[in-house]
Amino acid sequence: MLQKTLLRDSDVERLADGVVAVLERVGILCQNGELLRALDAAGAKVDFASQRAHFPRKMQLGFVEQFRKDVGRAYLHAERPWQAEEAQAAPFASIGVPDLETQVAQFVHDPETGERRSGNTADFVRLIQLGDALHREVGVGHCLLLTDVPPLVEPLEAALLLAEHAHKPHAAFAWNVRQVPYLAEMGEILGYKSWFNYGAICFAHPLRFDRDVADRFVHKVRAGSPTGLTAMPVAGVTAPVTLAGFVAVAAAEHLATWIAARALNPAVRLGGSMWGGTVDMRGSGVSYCSFDAMLYSFATVEFLWRWCGIRVPVGGGEYCDAKEPGLYAALEKAYKAMTIAAFSGRHPGIGSGLLDEGKVISPVQLLIERDFTLGARHFARAVEVTPELLALEEIAAVGLGLDTSHLGTDHTLRHFRDSLWLPALLERSGWAGAEYEAKILAKAKAQLNELRAAYRKPEVDPDNLAKMRAIIEKARRELL
Repeated sequence: MLQKTLLRDSDVERLADGVVAVLERVGILCQNGELLRALDAAGAKVDFASQRAHFPRKMQLGFVEQFRKDVGRAYLHAERPWQAEEAQAAPFASIGVPDLETQVAQFVHDPETGERRSGNTADFVRLIQLGDALHREVGVGHCLLLTDVPPLVEPLEAALLLAEHAHKPHAAFAWNVRQVPYLAEMGEILGYKSWFNYGAICFAHPLRFDRDVADRFVHKVRAGSPTGLTAMPVAGVTAPVTLAGFVAVAAAEHLATWIAARALNPAVRLGGSMWGGTVDMRGSGVSYCSFDAMLYSFATVEFLWRWCGIRVPVGGGEYCDAKEPGLYAALEKAYKAMTIAAFSGRHPGIGSGLLDEGKVISPVQLLIERDFTLGARHFARAVEVTPELLALEEIAAVGLGLDTSHLGTDHTLRHFRDSLWLPALLERSGWAGAEYEAKILAKAKAQLNELRAAYRKPEVDPDNLAKMRAIIEKARRELL
C-alpha cells in the first residue's frame, strides 16, 4: 500500500525546532551587501564584515506564520496525509514532450562515435538545428555550455547562435547579472523584451549564497520574478547522512531563501524545487535518483508543506545515473518520475536527453525519451463516450467473435492511430537482449540524420546579427 505520509505531527515539531536551531546557530553566508542590509532590516543578526546572517527564532517563526497565512491554510495536524485533497482528486496531468530548451549540459554525447566531449560552438549549432527541425513551434534554448569561449560572454555567444539558427530562439541563461544588460539589448534588436533566463537559484551547499548566485537572486527578486531555491544537497557530503539531519539542513536552506526573498520584496511569489542526492560510500559518485536520494527529497518537501504551507516539487526524472543512451536510461528516468508522482501527486517530465546526473546531453537519448513520453501521455487520456466511440454496432457485428474479430473491422482501421501507442523507435514486443537495444539506437540515429537533413536555416536580417555581434564585442571589452 502506498505510504501517503512519511512524518508524524511530532516529527514535524521536532524538525521545525531543528531548522530554527540551524539558522539561529549557523545562519548563512551571503556575499551581497544589498541582501545583507535587507536581512538586517528584517530582523536578522548580520555581521557585514564576515558576510554572515543569523536568524533569531522569533524572526523565523514570524515568517513561517506569514507564509501559512499567504496560502490560506492552517498548520496541518491529526496525522492526516500531507497531500491536499484537491491534489489527490486531480486527474493525471499530461506530461510535456521532451525538447531542447535550457538544459545547459556541460558535455555532449556524440551519437556516431560514442565520444563524450566538452560543450562547444559546433556541437551547440548542431543541437539548435536538431531542435529547430524537431519542434520549431516550441523553440530552442541554451541547451549546451560553450567551453570554447570566455565564460563571461558565453551566454551572449549562445544567444547569437540561437538567433542565427533557430526560428524561435529562447533566451540564454545569464549566470552572472553583469551579462543581463547585454542580453537584454540583444533581445531588443530581435523584438524580444527581457531576453535572458535567470536559470536556477542554487545554494553552494551548505548554507552559502555565493556572490554570483546572490547577485542574480537579488536582481530576480527585485524584478518580481517568482523565486525559490533549486536545492541539490548531498546526504553525507553537504548535509548530514541521517534523514532527520538532512531534512533540517535542506529545509533551513529553503526557509532562509524565502525569508531573504520577502525581505527584499514582500510581494514576491515563493517556490523552489528539491533535488536530494546521496553519496556512494564505495566510490565517489553522487546519485539524485537512487532509492535513498528520493526518500530524502520526499521527506524534505513533506516537511516544508506541513510546516510552512509551501509546496516544493521534487526534481524530475532528468537527473539519472545512466551514462549511455538507450532504453535503460529512459526507464531509469521514468521510474524516478513515476515514483515522484506516487509520493507527491505531481508527475514531472521523464527527461529531455540528459545523462550522468544532468552533465551530458545526448540527441539520441532525446529522441528515445520523446518516443517513450508519447506512450506515457496515454495515462492522461479521458474516456470519451460518443456513439462512434462506443461502437455498439461493431460490437453487435462481431458478436461472440467466433467467425471474426475487431482486428479486421473498419472501425478499428478508423481509430487505431488515435487509440493505441504506436512508437517510432521503441518496440512493443518487449526487451529481447542487446540486439534489441542496438536496433533502437540505430533507428534513433537514422531519425536524427533525417531531422538534420530536414533542417532549414531561418531568414535572419544580417544587420541584426551584426548589431548583436557588436554588443558581444563591447561586452568582451567591458567584462573581460
